[in-house]
Amino acid sequence: MMKNFQYLLFVGFCLLMNNALSQTAWEVSASKIDPSSYHGVTVANGIIGLVSSAEPMKVKDVVLNGTYDYYQRGRVSNILKTFNHVNMNLDVDGHRIGVNDIQGYEQTLNMKEASLETRFKVGSKAEVKTSMMALRHLPYTAIIVVEILANKDIEITPMSVIEAPVHLNDVRNYYAEIDRPHVKIPLMTSVGLSPSGRIKVAASNSFIFEEEHGEEPDLIHEDWDYNMHLTKFRKKLTAGQKYTFSIVASTCSSEQYEDPHNEAERLSIYAMLEGKERLLMRHKEAWEELWKSNITVEGDEDITRDIRFALYHLYSFAREGTAFSLSPMGLSGLGYNGHVFWDTELWMYPPLLIMQPEIAKSLLEYRFERLEAAKQNAFAHGYKGAMFPWESAEDGSEDTPVWALTGPFEHHITGCIGWAFWKYYEVTEDREWLETRGYPVLKEIADYWASRVERKGKGDYQINNVVAADEWAENVDDNAFTNAVAILSLQYATNAALELGKIPNDDWYHVAANIPILQFENGVTKEHKTYKGEEVKQADVNLLAYPLLMITDKEQIRKDVEYYEPVMSPTGPAMGSAILSVLYNRLGDADKAADIFAYAYKRNEVPPFGVISEAAGGSNPYFATGAGGMLQAVLAGFGGLDITENGIEQIESSIPAAWKKLTITGAGKDEKTYTVENE
Repeated sequence: MMKNFQYLLFVGFCLLMNNALSQTAWEVSASKIDPSSYHGVTVANGIIGLVSSAEPMKVKDVVLNGTYDYYQRGRVSNILKTFNHVNMNLDVDGHRIGVNDIQGYEQTLNMKEASLETRFKVGSKAEVKTSMMALRHLPYTAIIVVEILANKDIEITPMSVIEAPVHLNDVRNYYAEIDRPHVKIPLMTSVGLSPSGRIKVAASNSFIFEEEHGEEPDLIHEDWDYNMHLTKFRKKLTAGQKYTFSIVASTCSSEQYEDPHNEAERLSIYAMLEGKERLLMRHKEAWEELWKSNITVEGDEDITRDIRFALYHLYSFAREGTAFSLSPMGLSGLGYNGHVFWDTELWMYPPLLIMQPEIAKSLLEYRFERLEAAKQNAFAHGYKGAMFPWESAEDGSEDTPVWALTGPFEHHITGCIGWAFWKYYEVTEDREWLETRGYPVLKEIADYWASRVERKGKGDYQINNVVAADEWAENVDDNAFTNAVAILSLQYATNAALELGKIPNDDWYHVAANIPILQFENGVTKEHKTYKGEEVKQADVNLLAYPLLMITDKEQIRKDVEYYEPVMSPTGPAMGSAILSVLYNRLGDADKAADIFAYAYKRNEVPPFGVISEAAGGSNPYFATGAGGMLQAVLAGFGGLDITENGIEQIESSIPAAWKKLTITGAGKDEKTYTVENE
C-alpha cells in the first residue's frame, strides 16, 4: 500500500486531473470539460438512468432497468438502451449550437435533489441553464427544465429530439396534439422493437410552458428519418429577457406494460398536466425522505462529499417496492451487460440494508422471483436445491458468456445470496417475510450445498472445482470464501427453520460442521487447497473476517491481513482494498485504515466528476460495486456497525485524526443514529 506522502501526492494529482469545482458537500461539479476524456454522471430513479454528455443539451444514454434482450457481444442478454427521448438542439439566430459555440460549460450534480444542472454561454448572446431529473416519484418519467437568458435581442429555436439507438428495429415515429378546452397537449412518440423483436419499447415526451410567458408558441414537428424526429418552436427574446420551459419524457417497454406505446403517452400526459412545480415538489420530497438516511463527517467536507456521492449512486440505481436488482455499473450504461453478480449481495446490498432496508428488500425479491430458475440450474448440474447463476438477467438462468469459466464454476454466488437473505431478517425481524420469502430461498440453498459437497470423511466435506472469489484462482478445491459462505448458508437455513417453528434438516448442520477452512502450517488461512502465495485479484480470505464475521479472533485476522495485503493486485477492482480498511480499523490501526480507505477509491476516479471506474485507469464507470465497498469501509470500519443476530450493533471503532465526528443517521428499521468522535 502507499505510504502517506505518496498518497497525498496521488490525491493531489487526482484532483488536478478531475478539475473538480465541488462547492458544498451536496454538490459535485465539473468545468474545463474535455469531450475526449469525459465520463458522465448519472441521474436515475431505480428504473431509468440518464447519463450526462459532454455535448450541450445532450444525454449520452438512457438505460431502462429490467429490460433485456440479446444483442451486441457474447451471445448473452444485455440491459436495453432505450430511445434517447430527452435530447435537445438549440438554434440561436439560426445557428445550431454545439461544443465549439459555447463557453463556460459547467455541470453540477445536486445530490440532495438528484438534479444535474448544466450551464453555458453562447458567446455574448445568451446564457443557458438546464436542470435534469429522473423523477423519483414517477419511475418511468424524467424532466428537463430549460432557462435561456438573452443578453442581446435574439431569436431562439429550441428543439426536443427523440433518437433511436441503432439496435432498435421497426421504429415508428408519431406526433399528435390533444386539444382540451383550456390546454393543448403536444405528444411526440417513438415505438420500436428490441433486436430480437421480442420486446416493444416506447418513449414519449411533451412540453410544459410557463403561464407567465403568455401565449404558448406554435410547435412544428419534423420527421428527419426513421431513427430521429423532433418538435421545435421559435421565440424572439429581447435583451435581459429570461425564457423558461420544460420537457417531460417517459419510457417503458412490454416487460412492464402490455401496451407500452399508449402507456408511455399516458405517463407523459400525466406529467405534463401535473405541471413543473408539482413534479419538482414531489421529486424533492421523495429524495428528502431518502436522505433521512445519511452519512456526514465533521471536519472533512471533501470526505463527506465522496461518501455521499457513493450513497447517491446506490440510492439512484435501486428502488423500493420492485423486484429489480443492481448490476456492477448500476444504471450508468451497459457495463457487464447490466447483469447481476455477487457484486449485489456482498458489496452493494450491505450498505443499503443498513441505510435503506426497503430498497434492500427489492434486491432480494429479484432473487426470490428467480428461485425456480435457480432450481433448474442445480438440476442441470446434478445437484439438489437451488444453484443461482453467476450472471443473472431477466429470467434468472445463467447469462455468463461461454468463454468465461465464472459461469459454470463461481458457485459462491449461491452462498452470498443465502447470507444476504438471513442478514435481512436479522436487521428487520420480519417474520412474515421470513416465512414467505426468506426461508423458501434459504432451504433450497442449504439443500444445494448439502448435495454439492463431496463427503470424504469427518471434517473433510470438500467443495471441489470452483472459481474462487479471487477469480484468478480457477478450478480450485476448497476455496476459503466459497466454503465459508456454504457453511453460513447451512447454518442460516437451520436458524430460519427454528425461528419459524419448523424442523430443520439434520443434514444441514452436519454438513456445515464438516466443511473445512484450510490453513498453512503457520496458521494463516489458506485461500484454496493448492494456493502457494501467488498474487490475488481481490479479497477472498479476508472476507471471512468481514463481512462474514466468521473469523473473529484478532490474532487470526491480523495474520490473514498481513499475509494477503502484499499479494493483493494493485490492478484489481476497487472494492477489495475497502475490506482491508475495515479490518485494520478493527485491529486498532485507524491511520492505516484511513490510508487504505482513500487509496481504494481515489485511484479509480475519472474526469470530470470523479465517478468511480472498476480499476485504476479504467474507463467503464460508474462502478457501483466499488461504491458499495467504500461505504462498507465507512459504516463497518470507521462506524463500527455490524449486522448480527441482535440486528445492527455498534462495536468499538475509531476515525481518522482529521475527522472530528462521523454521524450515521436513519440506520436500520428503527432509523437510529450512530456516531464516532475524536476526543
